[in-house]
Amino acid sequence: MVDFGLGCTRAAHEAGLRGKDFAAGFVTHLHSDHVVELPGFLLWNWGDPVEGFTGPVSVLGPGRDETHPAGGTLAGTRDLVAHALRAYSYDIDIRVHDEARPDLAALLRTVDLATPAHGSAEAARPFEVYEDSRVKVTGILVEHPPVRPALAFRFDTDAGSVVFSGDTAECAGLAVLAQGADVLVHEAVNLDFYADKGFAPAFLNHQRLSHTTPEGAGRVAAAAGVGRLVLSHLAGRAEPEWWSSRAAAFFDGPVDVAASGQRFAVGAPVASAV
Repeated sequence: MVDFGLGCTRAAHEAGLRGKDFAAGFVTHLHSDHVVELPGFLLWNWGDPVEGFTGPVSVLGPGRDETHPAGGTLAGTRDLVAHALRAYSYDIDIRVHDEARPDLAALLRTVDLATPAHGSAEAARPFEVYEDSRVKVTGILVEHPPVRPALAFRFDTDAGSVVFSGDTAECAGLAVLAQGADVLVHEAVNLDFYADKGFAPAFLNHQRLSHTTPEGAGRVAAAAGVGRLVLSHLAGRAEPEWWSSRAAAFFDGPVDVAASGQRFAVGAPVASAV
């Protein structure tokens, strides 16, 4: 799983995925729309009664933001999971003793990823994140100010490769990570939508500095030479053709506008709905 936004637990279940299939989750950054359902996903996918995981699983994501004035006291990924386990400790204890579920805390391998310093030479290079018998995962720092660290992830398998941008401004490092990937899943923002609605200048400035226009996503896809671009995490409303046509002005490969329930086979030419 990549990120745990609102609705991910139900969406995964409706797609036919069960907790017993879950091996690892990857958090791009700690904005609430990317982690709000992490506790729920773990609780709803744990133990035999719900066809859940009963062996070790990993959750990997950013650590504490040491550049923030209060960074030493604000939660990273490990803290977030630990706080969730504490918050739901009564429920967890009851289910362990009443339903013979395994100890949830003992199953979780939660990792604060060690990331290069922003602005360093290493920050522009991919780094190893995770590997098992099926997949190798690498990451790179992306630009989503003021959030640090913010990450993109690449998944390489025998079948092919997929890259998830996370939330980011147009970023050269992402093109490095995505070189030759079969599919790039990239966020996009419609700046005109927010400007026309009269949103506050501070909010508009955040959107400009921290997110990517569909044109920018097209440029990243072209620079990376990916096989397919999927626009996702769409901020601001517009018809699908609005998004795809703007990306296609800079990228001559297939462009899809993501919708809930879609599936993309790596390397395949056509997307399908669940």
